[in-house]
Amino acid sequence: MQWVSFCGVVLVAMLLAGCETTGGSAAGGGVTASDTARFTRSGFLTDYARLQPTAWGQGIECWREPNLNARQYNKVLVSRIVVSIAPPKGDDVAATVDPSDLKTLTDYFHDALVRALRPQMQVVNTPGPGVLVLRVALTDLVPTEVSRSVAGTLIPYGFVAEAGSGVATGRPAGSTPYLGETGMEMQFRDGASATVLGECRDTQIGRKYAVSDSSNAVAVAQTWASGYLNSFEAWSYAKDAFDKWAGLVAQRLALLRGV
Repeated sequence: MQWVSFCGVVLVAMLLAGCETTGGSAAGGGVTASDTARFTRSGFLTDYARLQPTAWGQGIECWREPNLNARQYNKVLVSRIVVSIAPPKGDDVAATVDPSDLKTLTDYFHDALVRALRPQMQVVNTPGPGVLVLRVALTDLVPTEVSRSVAGTLIPYGFVAEAGSGVATGRPAGSTPYLGETGMEMQFRDGASATVLGECRDTQIGRKYAVSDSSNAVAVAQTWASGYLNSFEAWSYAKDAFDKWAGLVAQRLALLRGV
């Protein structure tokens, strides 16, 4: 009886999740999780040794100049986002990605950053005094293997086993080996001098069965349903990660600038 009740709640939650018009941030950040074991070192950043876990970033590692005065920056320039595709691991076949998909993804992340930052800073197209330049590299981009994700759901109660598979394979709980992942390396520069002010990195892994800690059954089921529905689209998890990163960057800058 409890199983039937839970299935009913999940059905309602899936209908609610299907009505969302934005990425995973609307349904809860639990549909992706930070995976420190997969943090990248692409060479995009200048000093990986200074990166440390943050109290605010939900797994993001960062460093910044100790004498940084963020209040002097009232404009932001989001540079063109660059991308690297994850190389094959072991016996895996190298992934092929449609270039139009990459443009869609970089445009999505760029727009997400602009939307998140615009309420507190003027968004500009050229560097200069008072301009904070934000540079981003997407590293080890991996799409969801939709065919494997669909096949996994055809096994009765298969998601019960999958829900714990992430922990068994060293991934975040609720993830499976065929779900997407995306790494991010981010750099902040002074728009006048090009001095590097700070750097961050993170890798987000898709969680097909993301269960929140909330005691509210509908909230738990909706978070679960959002992760479940995302597993049927190749790049949904990447977009969820972009929304999460954009929100966290905006929140952190607002705090540092005293907004």
